[in-house]
Amino acid sequence: MRFLRLVSLLLGAIALQITAGCVHADGGARSGEAAAPGPALWKVADEDTTIYLFGTIHALPKDVDWYAPHIAQALETSDELVTEVDLSHADIMPDLVAEKAALPEGQNLRDMLDGEQRKAFEHAMISLGLPVQAFDRFEPWYAAMTFSLIPLLNAGYDTEHGVETVLSQHFGPDKSRDHLETAEFQIDLFDSLPMDTQITYLAEVVRTVPDLKHELDAMVRQWLDGNAQGLARLMKAQETDPLIYRRLITDRNAKWAAWVGKRLEKPGTVFIAVGAGHLAGRESLQEQLRKRGIRSARVQ
Repeated sequence: MRFLRLVSLLLGAIALQITAGCVHADGGARSGEAAAPGPALWKVADEDTTIYLFGTIHALPKDVDWYAPHIAQALETSDELVTEVDLSHADIMPDLVAEKAALPEGQNLRDMLDGEQRKAFEHAMISLGLPVQAFDRFEPWYAAMTFSLIPLLNAGYDTEHGVETVLSQHFGPDKSRDHLETAEFQIDLFDSLPMDTQITYLAEVVRTVPDLKHELDAMVRQWLDGNAQGLARLMKAQETDPLIYRRLITDRNAKWAAWVGKRLEKPGTVFIAVGAGHLAGRESLQEQLRKRGIRSARVQ
């Protein structure tokens, strides 16, 4: 379940959309420093098509400097920006979450926990300054995801300074934009988990709330340094369930590799921005492309 927690921190663009704007404060990972060599960037190309692959962090402190020249050049020369989900419709997220994450009438989240789980859950709620009943009407996956994010938002991580937001601001307003998945699909990745898995996920998040910021800080440092192998090691250390890894990483990367293969048939330059964890470790997007005979080259 530690891997599920990592996914909510590093990979799930929709996770940050759900809780964006909850809290804002000062703080952060590595700030005020030049990012050398800078976040990693890959390229797939044929005779008339270039596709850049860039791994993102969906929320960052405001003073983290990552927009390096090699990223700016790739983005500014691209005709199309492709993200995981359509981030221009964040206003529909509250209604969508209310529909997907709400428990059936008559069910209560805390009643689903055993005695020790409930005690730890309520203690963690109080430690975060939240009413213990705040998530009573929601499924465990949503409570767990929110638990993962609130300490980060309190520490200064903010979607307004997240990579997708900055890329969108720098990308020409008249240029083409697309996305790989729908918000509904990303929410269903968590909403369709078995209930016992959701409860175990929640219990793990509650147990490790004090460590969450330190873990994401470590991930951000690897990302800023362009250390894909270091990021992969952090991911591997968290992985405990091969089926969940396949569902959240391998299967999605395979679908995206098919999308890239199809897009290569059309001329132009495309900048694809997805969660950094999808471009690191085994079964990465680059590996899925290799299985299709499509070579990716590290740009930086």
